[in-house]
Amino acid sequence: MITTLSLAGYRSLRNVSLELEALNIVTGPNGSGKSSLYRALRLLAEIAQGGVVRLLALEGGVDSALWAGPGKGPVSIRLGYATDDYGYAIDLGLPIPGRSMFNLDPVIKTESLWVGQILRPRNELARRGGPMVKVRDGNHNWHVVPTDLAPFDSMMTHAGDPQNARELLMLREFMRNWRFYDHFRTDRDAPVRQPQIATRTPVLSGAGHDLAAAIQTIYEIGFPEDFNAALADAFPGASVDISSKGAYFELSMAQPGLNRPLQTAELSDGTLRYLLLIAALLSPRPPPLMVLNEPEMSLHPSLLPPLGRLIAKASQRCQMIVVSHAPELVAAIEGAAPARKIALFKHNGETRIEDNEPPPWEWPDR
Repeated sequence: MITTLSLAGYRSLRNVSLELEALNIVTGPNGSGKSSLYRALRLLAEIAQGGVVRLLALEGGVDSALWAGPGKGPVSIRLGYATDDYGYAIDLGLPIPGRSMFNLDPVIKTESLWVGQILRPRNELARRGGPMVKVRDGNHNWHVVPTDLAPFDSMMTHAGDPQNARELLMLREFMRNWRFYDHFRTDRDAPVRQPQIATRTPVLSGAGHDLAAAIQTIYEIGFPEDFNAALADAFPGASVDISSKGAYFELSMAQPGLNRPLQTAELSDGTLRYLLLIAALLSPRPPPLMVLNEPEMSLHPSLLPPLGRLIAKASQRCQMIVVSHAPELVAAIEGAAPARKIALFKHNGETRIEDNEPPPWEWPDR
């Protein structure tokens, strides 16, 4: 479980460090920095996927994503986290002008991996500086990993070695298993409304197009009782059926008062989004971390209390971060399980956290 999250230099996040629990709710008024925190988490996850450079480029490049508040701010984006066992941090800086036409790409200035929650010289396990990566062996001696990193390559993706850099490999896999769900597409032409080729699906995709296969997987190898309970909590008396037509699966839903089950194409946006959230939260293969961004979107207010209870139950299987601006959902989650409420506000353009006592944290030097 992530115990400490630190973000600096990214948009309105000038310097934020906070403690996390098993269940965390990020809330605050519009413009307080909720989206920035969510996007910074996605950037951190993309490091392990090798996609952080592209994701920053899509935001307009590192120059556009840097501290956006008044006055002189950080000249790099720094992202880091710690668990009880390990910590990791990365420093993404500006490219040198005139060296390349790829001037939207950030340059990785340094990375560090260490044992424990706070970086100290004696507990550092791996360090990247320029193109070189060095790793500490079992005798606490440093040796250079035989790799020549490009400025845009992370040691997380290019220096992991089961023999000489086992911790890097382990941490990379931990981060690759984080999951993010953000505004499922449910419009008339959305893929989820069409029959889909189906295979066993223990993890719902981020787009949600494989909903029918994900629900059938829950019924066969997951938590069918929990699925039925979550469905009944939101839609009393309703039932879901998965039918197959060759290689294709299709979902239908029966509800009291209707003469026939409704196919996926006929369901309301809110009903379909709720089914997607159930499938995501009751995955037979729970991730170490799941992040939901505004899951209340397009849901009827009557669905927010059951959604809060469902999120609380999911936090028993994996660490949860929920970004929401719906007080009803926040209250429902807090009423169902102990939660860490992270209330954001803006002060002089800078995102801050109400009643936050920042945990100890040290960034690696360049």
